[in-house]
Amino acid sequence: MAATLKKKPVTGMKDILPAEMQVRDYVMNQIKETYRGFGFQSIETPCVEHIENLTSKQGGDNEKLIFKIMKRGEKLNLETAQEEKDLVDSGLRYDLTVPLCRYYSNNAAQLPAPFKALQMGSVWRADRPQRGRFRQFVQCDIDILGDPTNLAEIELILATTTLLGKIGFDKYNYRIRINDRNILKGMAAYCGFPEDDYDKIFISLDKMDKIGMDGVEAELTEMGYDADQVKKYLGLFSSVTHDASGVRSLGEVLAEVMEPAKAENLAVIMDSVANVPSCKFDIVFDPTLVRGMSYYTGTIFEIEVEGFPGSVGGGGRYDKMIGKFTGMETPACGFSIGFERIITILMENGFTVPGSKAKKAYLIEKGVSSEVMSKVIEEAMQERSEGVQVLVSQMNKNKKFQKEQLQKEGYLEFKEFYKEALK
Repeated sequence: MAATLKKKPVTGMKDILPAEMQVRDYVMNQIKETYRGFGFQSIETPCVEHIENLTSKQGGDNEKLIFKIMKRGEKLNLETAQEEKDLVDSGLRYDLTVPLCRYYSNNAAQLPAPFKALQMGSVWRADRPQRGRFRQFVQCDIDILGDPTNLAEIELILATTTLLGKIGFDKYNYRIRINDRNILKGMAAYCGFPEDDYDKIFISLDKMDKIGMDGVEAELTEMGYDADQVKKYLGLFSSVTHDASGVRSLGEVLAEVMEPAKAENLAVIMDSVANVPSCKFDIVFDPTLVRGMSYYTGTIFEIEVEGFPGSVGGGGRYDKMIGKFTGMETPACGFSIGFERIITILMENGFTVPGSKAKKAYLIEKGVSSEVMSKVIEEAMQERSEGVQVLVSQMNKNKKFQKEQLQKEGYLEFKEFYKEALK
């Protein structure tokens, strides 16, 4: 007897049922409509990237989670292979930023400057599955390439928050946390930490929301740093306010190790966004915000939703990444929403798609004549042309149960057709 095939999806991936798919389609349409209103243009990149691009030390810990693809045909020789590069030449993309930079480097001559890109697609990470986190998931990115000014950050934040407002996120009490990698480095330099140690210091700092100020102090002290130096560093975080004036004040404190223009740049972004009358969210300066990607060079930001662990979106400026492909630095800034996490929140809170078309079900008894069948189809097509969603289906023996199932799918009106007469 043949072995039974596995019916469950691969671990970390999931089947999507129609009810969720309806919400996903709605949100995707809102994303496209909203972002196009801000001048972003849709693009698409392949799901497979060169392994050299994916392992270029730009993606942080994500580079440990790549689904690698073996060479094919004559290029694959298992007998002579001695190391991984003899076996692997590509991989599934783990985000959309690396593919975007390759795309722009390859097509810049045919694109406007600055270029506002909208990209949606699946990415893959060999991660540990958990609530709201999968091994295959959809990302949605907007990026502005070629604009070195803070107008890029302002537009990205306003476009993203406008989208969140359209899908009802204002009621979830979300906020934008914002920081700048230059300020992170400036604070470390002000306290005398060696530049080579910044990354490991920032790793500890990034745990502030989990282990608190005392926990970060203990970790830094265990690393061998002077206790007074650590207290001076953490004192900066406890004394700063979380508005634009707090950013400017911190810029004055760090003036000896950081250009004041860096702090002013961030403060202007915060003021510009906060002063938009339609904004129903808080934008707060968070000097402990780090973000893990090593490619960030300036402003960084995240979306935080009350009651939901982790962020539901984030991004920042990455001015040096395109230069890895072209040899010429190109200013770049992007914002990615956590599409899957947003869908999870909406589904858990019973979200229903607003303004759905009327849905009607035609149930046909088995064995109707061709004349009756023709009349049913003609009537259904007429209603469809008028904007009604019509399902034409054979009538089951258990008609009551069939209707109950259809009602769960939003079909609230039924019309039944029988062999003897049209009812």
